[in-house]
Amino acid sequence: MYYGYGYGYFAYILYMLPVFLLGLWAQMRVKSAYNKYSKVYNTRGITGAQAAQMILSHYGITDVRIQPIAGKLTDNYNPKTKVISLSEGVYNSRSVAAVGIACHEAGHAAQHAENYVPNNIRSAMVPVTNIGSRFGLIIAFAGMFLAALTALDVLGETMIYIGLALYALVAVFQLVTLPVEFNASRRALKVIESDNILYDESERKGAKKVLTAAALTYVAALATAIANLLYYASILLGNRRR
Repeated sequence: MYYGYGYGYFAYILYMLPVFLLGLWAQMRVKSAYNKYSKVYNTRGITGAQAAQMILSHYGITDVRIQPIAGKLTDNYNPKTKVISLSEGVYNSRSVAAVGIACHEAGHAAQHAENYVPNNIRSAMVPVTNIGSRFGLIIAFAGMFLAALTALDVLGETMIYIGLALYALVAVFQLVTLPVEFNASRRALKVIESDNILYDESERKGAKKVLTAAALTYVAALATAIANLLYYASILLGNRRR
């Protein structure tokens, strides 16, 4: 049964508006926390790059390089090249925000060095998740059109389920990402305190607020992936039931 553009538009708004608002709120929290604590400088005068090196030294990691990278909040760790890239506002900055972010990325390097299982699962999922995000819906919608043909309805329905299963990998990937990101922040905050990277308690709380706000963006990404999956499943499977 054909739903029509009105139904599709309304259904999309119904599924996506809540997660859009969640994502918007998460981004606002990140910007607010970063803007506030990027102006608060740590009493030790440690730069983001120095803080990241201190985390690496704590874990006995000697084969990871730290380099600057262009952009704002473009910080990342590449396990293939073993390079921590810190953005312009983090690498040479002595702010509390810079220290927190840099230590978080170094936390990812520690995960990689220790073969942290969720991180390994996440890395292994990247190729199949890319396939699912690119081709899952194409297969599912192709199956919907084939299912409309009596002679090919079984094949079409099978393709719908295969396509949705592939597309669901995006949500699974986001789910696996959560413990990876949370653990990297926990590692960072633990060493920040134990090694006195940030002396002052208010500075440590500031770094925690920045990392907590950043973690919310991953929660929002998971919610968005689930909402998208439910929306397309309702369209594709709803058509099969009518």
